[in-house]
Amino acid sequence: MEEKKHPLDRFHFCPVCGSSRFAVNNIKSKQCADCGFTYYANPCSATAAFILDTDGRLLVARRAKEPAKGTLDLVGGFVDMDETVEEGMRREIREESGLDIDRINYLFSIPNHYLYSGMIIHTTDMFFRATVPAGTKVQADDDAAELQWMSLGDIVPEDFGLESIRQAVERFLSQRKAQAGSQQT
Repeated sequence: MEEKKHPLDRFHFCPVCGSSRFAVNNIKSKQCADCGFTYYANPCSATAAFILDTDGRLLVARRAKEPAKGTLDLVGGFVDMDETVEEGMRREIREESGLDIDRINYLFSIPNHYLYSGMIIHTTDMFFRATVPAGTKVQADDDAAELQWMSLGDIVPEDFGLESIRQAVERFLSQRKAQAGSQQT
């Protein structure tokens, strides 16, 4: 089992004064013993979208980059500074699929550990739902190598390479199944 490291383990020097006396302060921060600066490793905001067409198919991306290159994914990505989560979600949808979607609905969030440049980045992944007309054309770009519309019955959560996305797909499909069951009774 891999040893759990402090999120700032790779930072050995104070970013303010350069001191090597930059030590763990608590579970998510380091503090400089010389200048007193404290740096917190707070989670980054990330988004992902369950984009359904009116035929009930889900837009699924294939990852163009590591981590999990080549596996299935949802359209989404990191929220930029000075951007709301909703603005970030709409931007990521536009960048990866070419779709301009105004109406998105928040569903739920899942904490995640995202390996990037050899570091574990703690994220809070926020999931949204959007609906587009059947036959809507999409164009893969940015982090998406390809896009495809998939029937919900054909989706296998294990094909999604990122853990939080896989968990979200399982949760989404489970909720859809529960909703369908309650509508039949």
